Amino acid sequence: MTSRVIPVAPFTLTVFGATGDLSRRKLIPALFHRDLDGQIPDEAAIIGVSRRHLSDEEFRGFAHQALNDHIPASELQGPEVQRFLARLTYVTADADSDPGWAELAARVGSQPDHIPVYYLATAPHLFGPICERLGKFGLADKGRVVIEKPIGKDLKSALALNEQVGRIFPEERVYRIDHYLGKETVQNLMALRFANALFEPLWNNAHIDHVQITVAEALGVEERAGYYDTAGAMRDMVQNHILQLLCLVAMEPPSSLDADAVRDEKLKVLRALKPIDDHNMAAVTVRGQYRAGASAGGAVPGYLEELGSDRSQTETFVAVKAEVENWRWAGVPFYLRTGKRLASRVSEIVVGFKPVPHSVFDSAAGPVESNRLVIRLQPDEGVKLWLMIKDPGPGGIRLTHVPLDMSFAKAFKVRNPDAYERLILDVVRGNQTLFMRRDEVEAAWRWVDPILAAWRGAKEPPRPYTAGTWGPSASIALIERDGRTWLEDGA
Repeated sequence: MTSRVIPVAPFTLTVFGATGDLSRRKLIPALFHRDLDGQIPDEAAIIGVSRRHLSDEEFRGFAHQALNDHIPASELQGPEVQRFLARLTYVTADADSDPGWAELAARVGSQPDHIPVYYLATAPHLFGPICERLGKFGLADKGRVVIEKPIGKDLKSALALNEQVGRIFPEERVYRIDHYLGKETVQNLMALRFANALFEPLWNNAHIDHVQITVAEALGVEERAGYYDTAGAMRDMVQNHILQLLCLVAMEPPSSLDADAVRDEKLKVLRALKPIDDHNMAAVTVRGQYRAGASAGGAVPGYLEELGSDRSQTETFVAVKAEVENWRWAGVPFYLRTGKRLASRVSEIVVGFKPVPHSVFDSAAGPVESNRLVIRLQPDEGVKLWLMIKDPGPGGIRLTHVPLDMSFAKAFKVRNPDAYERLILDVVRGNQTLFMRRDEVEAAWRWVDPILAAWRGAKEPPRPYTAGTWGPSASIALIERDGRTWLEDGA
């Protein structure tokens, strides 16, 4: 099976921070894969911009090395590599000064029929200055701007950043990217809910017992320690990725897949989240910080060692019991969990259904376990529906709990595109469905800010946990107090 080629209009993509880590690891490989699949028009151009002084050829060499580092050698054997590299040019420019910007304006302006796209793969404090210079040099007209998280560190800074960007670019041309929304399995959640008669009638508090959302990483903060200590797990993961996943699970069916129809429904979920503040914070949240332990078969340092400090109040783990206060979800807890240096790398959504009201089977058949739907985002993307069936063989009925298992890799026999591949071309197509709207970002901060304030007010350090485990024991107590348990690895 091959992927369908959906053409896009000619475009000029300018990547600010083009020599940085995001560009090297994600953007350049994603653009090459789309070119390899024939989805980038021959006329399209890609301009790299950063403070480093490079020639066009030196930047192409940087990009070629990025391809060698992050793409299998078998995909780099044909003439497509040179075709892709030939698209690349480079301009040296700084967000805080004018030199280089006139040259950039000339290059972008040399293709007036192209769609101009500006990808800000830079530190967030540069988003505003870059947008201001795009406006100053006449580059913002008809242009679309892509900004990465974090969008602010709290509601106040998010409002200021949105205002600064909004002075140059209207909302319909601002694309706030969350790469989790570009993952194949995340979009399949919408397909499961809204393209099948099986699930939507059951998607409510009459049939669903609880929902778990886990985004676990086996790695520590490593070279990101300096940034991470100013953010923490709540800002880095919960406020954006995890709340977006919660919205897709909990939202009402939109009237269409039009971008604003979908984002209107997500916004309603964010506004319906039960507030968490100093009155209930201790009962429904847990934060932790990893200590030295073992991971991937070897000893690993603790967070403080990686940070190079003897103290820090920054959380590397968060567990939250959230509730959506509306008719569909009243009484259904959403257990959210994320952390660094956990037992394995896994991102998944578990929808736990209520047990059958009465079992007709005797004790010899074994326990009747509840059905659950497991949506695996990474690794090994796929969907499992756990059901009770009869264990084969004579001698009466013995029940067993087994999954209907659909692995995307096995079912479709195609490479699973990286989220950035889809999202970059969605910007060119003008499709904002998978991007966060301004009011979504601000609503998420309105829910998160009181939690952060309650943690600061409590003045309690994060609970320690050993690297290579599933977090502090208090996170287990958080869910087991309700008679439930965390489910790992699709179990």
